[in-house]
Amino acid sequence: MTEYRNLIDMHTHTDNSFDGEHSPVYMCEAACNKGLKVVAFTDHCEVDASRNGSWERNVRQAFFEIAKAKSAFTGKLLVLNGIELGQPAYDTETAEAILISQKFDVVIGSVHNLRGQEDFYFTEDFSKTDIEGLMREYFNEILTMLQWGNIDILAHLTYPFRYLYSKNNIIEDIDKYKDQVDEILKLAAEKDIALEINTAGLRQPINRMSPEESTVKRFKELGGKYITIGSDAHYAQHLGVGIRNAMDAAKRAGFNCVALFQRRQLIEVPIE
Repeated sequence: MTEYRNLIDMHTHTDNSFDGEHSPVYMCEAACNKGLKVVAFTDHCEVDASRNGSWERNVRQAFFEIAKAKSAFTGKLLVLNGIELGQPAYDTETAEAILISQKFDVVIGSVHNLRGQEDFYFTEDFSKTDIEGLMREYFNEILTMLQWGNIDILAHLTYPFRYLYSKNNIIEDIDKYKDQVDEILKLAAEKDIALEINTAGLRQPINRMSPEESTVKRFKELGGKYITIGSDAHYAQHLGVGIRNAMDAAKRAGFNCVALFQRRQLIEVPIE
């Protein structure tokens, strides 16, 4: 595996996420020890569960605590204050209110659940599920989110694949959904939305990145210009895990740079 100088982790979670474990300062210390140059804290905000202003306190607290860490590590680590908006297209009015509430560096868009249903993470058994129907509905929701479009990064495109495998040992083939996936990739490319290579699967039973290298290559073929890499770490020990693997894959797919965002302005950093 190649050694890289510019190690950037654009998708991580602190204890301000419901499933995060460590404080921003502790995460920053771990990031420095791991040789990271840039870390973006993108704590969860599930829009469809955040109506009637219930999001305000958590978003404000996360932003404040990350701002303190950013100040404390000036000159040692570039800390970006971001957010992972889950299901923003399910309630775009709330999503827009969240986005104007703070001056975020980066906004990640994701779909963790279908409308009115629980996160795929919490589903115990997919054995009686129409998997193709589920995935087609999921990809339709990704497309709807991109059509809304107020995000910088499209996160973990194959998110349900993690849990189909871990719960029922189902390996799903993204090529079955080529028509929808191509439409998603084309729209992301047209809107200059970065495609994330999410490395969380490399430390999970599925042992795959999301999406895999073939999809990253297809994004390039369809006009995609920007990629980001994120560990999706919820624990300090997972920061940066798989970043080098993803950079190798990005280079093979034809990308020479990775992206980061400051005040929602895209900056390209060479893969070197």
